[in-house]
Amino acid sequence: MAVLWLDEISAGDLETVGGKGASLGELTGAGLPVPPGFVVTAGTYRSFIEEAEIDEELFAAVDVDVDDSAALADAADRAQELILETPFPDELQTEILESYHEVGNGEAFVAVRSSATAEDLPDASFAGQQETFLNVTEEALLDRVRECWASLFTQRAIYYRQEQGFDHSAVNIAVVVQQMVDAEKSGVMFTSHPSTGDATMIIEAAWGLGEAVVSGAVSPDNYVIDREDRSMDITIAEKKVMHEKDEATGQTVEREVPEDRRTQRVVSDDEIDDLMDLGERVEDHYGEPQDVEWAIVDGDVYMLQSRPITTIDEDGRDAVDPTGSVDAAKGLTDGSGSVQAAEGGSTDGTDSSGTGDVLVDGLGSSPGTVSGPARIVKKLDDLAKVGEGDVIVTEMTMPDMVPAMKRASGIITDEGGMTSHAAIVSRELGVPAIVGTTNATTVLEDGQVVTLDGDKGSVLEGSAVDPEEETEPVEEVRPQSPVKPMTATEVKVNVSIPEAAERAAATGADGVGLLRTEHMILSLNQTPEKFIEENGEDAYITELVEGIRGVADEFYPRPVRVRTLDAPTDEFRQLEGGEDEPDEHNPMLGYRGIRRSLDRPDVFGHELEAFRRLYELGYDNVEIMLPLVNDAEDIYQAKECMKEAGIDPEKRKWGAMIETPAAALSVEGMAEAGIDFASFGTNDLTQYTLAVDRNNEHVADRFDELHPAILRLIGNVIETCREHDVETSICGQAGSKPEMARFLVNEGISSISANIDAVRDVQHEVKRVEQKLLLDSVR
Repeated sequence: MAVLWLDEISAGDLETVGGKGASLGELTGAGLPVPPGFVVTAGTYRSFIEEAEIDEELFAAVDVDVDDSAALADAADRAQELILETPFPDELQTEILESYHEVGNGEAFVAVRSSATAEDLPDASFAGQQETFLNVTEEALLDRVRECWASLFTQRAIYYRQEQGFDHSAVNIAVVVQQMVDAEKSGVMFTSHPSTGDATMIIEAAWGLGEAVVSGAVSPDNYVIDREDRSMDITIAEKKVMHEKDEATGQTVEREVPEDRRTQRVVSDDEIDDLMDLGERVEDHYGEPQDVEWAIVDGDVYMLQSRPITTIDEDGRDAVDPTGSVDAAKGLTDGSGSVQAAEGGSTDGTDSSGTGDVLVDGLGSSPGTVSGPARIVKKLDDLAKVGEGDVIVTEMTMPDMVPAMKRASGIITDEGGMTSHAAIVSRELGVPAIVGTTNATTVLEDGQVVTLDGDKGSVLEGSAVDPEEETEPVEEVRPQSPVKPMTATEVKVNVSIPEAAERAAATGADGVGLLRTEHMILSLNQTPEKFIEENGEDAYITELVEGIRGVADEFYPRPVRVRTLDAPTDEFRQLEGGEDEPDEHNPMLGYRGIRRSLDRPDVFGHELEAFRRLYELGYDNVEIMLPLVNDAEDIYQAKECMKEAGIDPEKRKWGAMIETPAAALSVEGMAEAGIDFASFGTNDLTQYTLAVDRNNEHVADRFDELHPAILRLIGNVIETCREHDVETSICGQAGSKPEMARFLVNEGISSISANIDAVRDVQHEVKRVEQKLLLDSVR
């Protein structure tokens, strides 16, 4: 048979019906309320291509060198063409359509969803890789099934399988066809706390179809319920929009929620009881906590999807006692996304009081407390002695130290501030760090065991931390509350190095507001010219493609804004080939950013070629950002370079950094030149406006991103950009400060990009400001 009904399917049929189909069949078999439907099996897809005798040509077409962008594009086009232009056999067409007629008496709107059959398939690694179609009717059903099959052969999917050594001919795909639920209210439910696993059920609810909640288009109501006594903590959100089916076209549309329902509670106590009963049944059936999508129609609750919760911290689960309460020593969630330490404890369960004397102190730039042997690093050759769990002690870190920084348990530097390389990269890697101690490399001894407190900025003698109590960097930033604050102002994250991508994505940010390319390039330990001389242009371009691709994969389809090369000459001079770099008195004001790129169009062209290849691979979430721009002339020249590299500026999203007063005052001309966004780099904008070197201890106290002059420049740029329909964002350190976030939201900025460890705090701050603006507008 070409199809199987959901009530014929169980979890053991994964290879036949794929992950989604197996889950829905298992729920149906357990007697849970699942909308009726069927699955066009994976074997049907295989029979389709074999009986049409397109299988050999299909797999031959995709057997190409995936690093050859043109060949990859042709392969994807040909493979999809073969599937889409091959007609359905009459018998198969009849069986699928007859099955459809049994769903809702042949008048149903159905959802048509791809359902992969193995974890190694691309949709397990790339969000949205295979197709899903909603509100499909009989006329379009067969085409939609075929389009789901064809989505196995996008450029990105072919590239992924080839890189992983996965045989294209071993890939199969099923398609779920299920009656759409015209939901009056819907949402998601965590049957146990998704961070700790304790006996707390969390429900999010909004009006209309669930797509609005899942996509983040609406801030849902939040219900936190104790499973023991069913006591509730309820937060009613203002639900401004809802998704529903348009009766005239059958399409899903977004509409405004009527005024009288915006602040009305979505689900009643009785409906919560029904949801909890179902949630407990699902968890009991699977034997583990579940993440459930649900919908309510005419008082009846339907389950649309259920999957295991994968974010539960095993240490957190160990802390749950039989009564369902969390061990206070492990930290308590307050529902805001942060963890409140119990009295006398720390959030990672360690005692950071220490037992030794304070040896040195500085700025606590990356939180956490660790113990380990100090390794004094005075030259690059010293990095070889840094092992797992060691504490790096150095004058200042550089990009080529990143591999060693990943091995280390902590970082201590003599120089630098909160925006130094050591501070930024340590935060992104989740490595506790202290910067600006002035004398750590002379006071501490090589091999001496020390305790580093990245919160207080102190280094103590001896060990005060049990290594087994230390937490994983990714889990440290994963929101402790599953309820992401829904905001009109996007909250993104800064990423300095590709290695931090997983940790950055775990924050739930809306995308990447700044990905720096210079760290990818400087980590080669050769200047671009030297690397190209020894390895060739293609090797250089491939390094950039792979670095950017790693981040774009983690965030897809969320946008990743990539800044082109912006490294000063003093950093290049330390690399092999750096002897040819200009000797500048003040490199920060010198040969860097867009001025260097336009002066060296050959090297800049290689960067742009990397972007072009990424676009051909299907990474349409990658955006280009130009650094240290002064005026529209810089923009026009860069735009011509993009065209020469084969990038269409009208089709791709690109923009400029606002880092100089000149750029702020010239932004109208830049908007007219065609930029899509302007992004504030407040570190440099503050330096250049106030004439303050933030790394100079003699004037560092005058470095103030909230100075009235800075705020005036930022406010004027936002106003001008809004008039020209140009997005505005901030990716400097200041975006993580609550005072700056409040100012930016009030001014109408499009997005704020924060440091990894500050994303959730900024989300909540933005939400508070937006809600206050709404209240003020109606008072």
